[in-house]
Amino acid sequence: MNLPKSTEPPLVSRIKILSNLKIDEHRVPQDGEFTISVGGKDIDLRISISPVIWGEQVVIRLLDKSGTSLKLEDMGYHGRSLRTIRNGLERTNGMILTSGPTGSGKSTSLYALLQEVKNDGVNIVTLEDPVEYKMDGINQIQVNADVGLTFSGGLRSILRQDPDIVMVGEIRDKETAELAVQASLTGHLVFSTLHTNSAAGILPRLLDMGVEPFLIASTVHVVIGQRLVRRIGNSSEQYQSSAVETVAIKEALKGLLPPDAEHMAAVAQDLGYESLPLATDSAYTLTKGKDSPGSPGGYKGRMGLYEVFEVSETIQQLILKRATSSEIQAQAEREGMVTMRADGFLKALAGQTTVQEINRVASADSA
Repeated sequence: MNLPKSTEPPLVSRIKILSNLKIDEHRVPQDGEFTISVGGKDIDLRISISPVIWGEQVVIRLLDKSGTSLKLEDMGYHGRSLRTIRNGLERTNGMILTSGPTGSGKSTSLYALLQEVKNDGVNIVTLEDPVEYKMDGINQIQVNADVGLTFSGGLRSILRQDPDIVMVGEIRDKETAELAVQASLTGHLVFSTLHTNSAAGILPRLLDMGVEPFLIASTVHVVIGQRLVRRIGNSSEQYQSSAVETVAIKEALKGLLPPDAEHMAAVAQDLGYESLPLATDSAYTLTKGKDSPGSPGGYKGRMGLYEVFEVSETIQQLILKRATSSEIQAQAEREGMVTMRADGFLKALAGQTTVQEINRVASADSA
């Protein structure tokens, strides 16, 4: 839809009014939110308004709470990854960290972790910017830098609230990182996110922030890397993979799938799937969605691609030596970590997403 320029000021003003923002402020960015009801569903709208040369730019993020399941299985966690995370959740202290670019579902993963551990006997306190989902049974704090409530300042306050579990929306600086580490050392289970390209990149990133290697090695238990891909819609069709796709799948799953049918059932179960095709030289049977009004481009909804590993004693030694992310990645793979790209191809073989989506978000370089 193309609207005349004259409609911009009243349209932006209306959005500001709904979001409780200042309608006469055009010089600085503003953030707000409001809720609308569509088809019996409550949709949260997150508003970001920024001044640009020709007026103001408005970005609206839609959050459909009713359509978002906060169960780890529904989000795409399977097999080894799921077991690793649940082992980490059984601990009473330490850190579970997620990583990925903006909009890769890190916050949703943290909420799913909170959903797993939430009960009346556990005091959970979160520090978020913004509070994405309002959850019953946990104490959520909204960061407000204007009044001095920052991640680091709020984290100091939280630790005096006698929490069992602390969720910090994002570790952005050295002070927040050190406070989060100290919290995990003093008997708290800490969840948080960092912006890195892979799960293995989290550990060197903490080193870059100035956290001591021995503290990282002793506090970080589980790290998660993730991206979002679109799910295939309800209407789909099967096809045989091209030569290029077959080579890419075989390369990503090399050493993961056995060449013989005898062991395949056990491996598929270990990875969290009912069945998987054998790794052969011939083409694989893949699935693609059919374009329809309900599934534009053949897709409907999204799911995660994940790589998850536990910080073993060997990886702890690598951290103490200030190893690079590629060295940590290689060791994690030797210990059985399924890479993000491999996870994607497994989901493609299971008919949940397409090879095109995996290539879009998880290139061979980032895997």
